[in-house]
Amino acid sequence: MDVDPRQWENIDVNDKDIHNIVLSYLVHNCFKDTMESFVSCAGIEQPADHLEDMEKRKRIFHSALDGDALKAIELTEEFTPDLLENNKDLHFDLLSLHFAKLICLRKCTEALGFAQLKLTPFGTMQKYVEKIEDFMSLLAYEEPEKSPMFHLLSLEYRQRVADNLNREILAHANLPRYSAAERLIQQATVVRQSLNQEFGKDGNQLFSLKDFLER
Repeated sequence: MDVDPRQWENIDVNDKDIHNIVLSYLVHNCFKDTMESFVSCAGIEQPADHLEDMEKRKRIFHSALDGDALKAIELTEEFTPDLLENNKDLHFDLLSLHFAKLICLRKCTEALGFAQLKLTPFGTMQKYVEKIEDFMSLLAYEEPEKSPMFHLLSLEYRQRVADNLNREILAHANLPRYSAAERLIQQATVVRQSLNQEFGKDGNQLFSLKDFLER
């Protein structure tokens, strides 16, 4: 189902709403300098109550993204003391980042010792067993970057863990896990896909956000 653009071109969009959506995205992703420039240019009020927390989240996020997982854990425990204790999945993912870093540095003996001390205790829960096996398999390769589990050493994996950590810190503070822009896109995608499934039974392709944005 393809909607005629004229159906939405006449709908007024409030500038304040647009500003709030952009501001939400910048605050959510810790783009402090860009946010301050945007606030100044748009002439809107700066969310002062979030600035200190944003700076802390930024340090935590970049520590995880850069592979300094132990620092990310330390900062997280200072900022949200009970988060990792209550979120075992997130704690495991952060510990796995440090293991991956040791593998990349070819510190295999240290990596093995770290895994035995920090990762194997998670093995008492079945859902972690396969994950632990995947990480431990990296030790079997002289060039782990060429192993079947190479993605565990990638920037994309660190990005996923860092993004999830940021979302969980926000949720811990009773703030949305996703920015307003992300939630709008999620909702619009679900609605368009539902409409396509309902009215596109003649074989029309499902709604593609990528295709829509590239028009």
